[in-house]
Amino acid sequence: MNLITRDTDYAVRALCYMAQRPEQALSVTALCADSKLPRPYLRRVLQTLARHRILDSCRGQGGGFRLRKDPARIFLADLIEAFQGRIDFTRCVFRASVCQHQAACPLRKKIKAIESKAVDELRATTILSLISDQPAAERRRKGVRRR
Repeated sequence: MNLITRDTDYAVRALCYMAQRPEQALSVTALCADSKLPRPYLRRVLQTLARHRILDSCRGQGGGFRLRKDPARIFLADLIEAFQGRIDFTRCVFRASVCQHQAACPLRKKIKAIESKAVDELRATTILSLISDQPAAERRRKGVRRR
């Protein structure tokens, strides 16, 4: 089971990079060069983030993408849901249809309790908290200030 897909990972990496440069509109080309993410995937990811009103897209000279939301208001759970759908650890992996034993399954009950704790943690994790977890020397080097 992958909790984070490639699209979600690229979104988090791009948003962390952009949060360190909040006043700049960044082109896909610049983001690809600086973040080492592949252009076709990154372009699609950024367009999805713009559709979800997390980024603004600006066309023309000096255009690109810029943060629309404050990094303190961009939650990891919302990004996972934007790219992967509802967070659900208990989908039965053995059947294509819904398991008929779902209501009485002791494993499902335990996994649901674990899922609840994990979702709470994902809902508390923001882009700002991810870049704030960097060592202080690295933040100063990049010009990132705590808010």
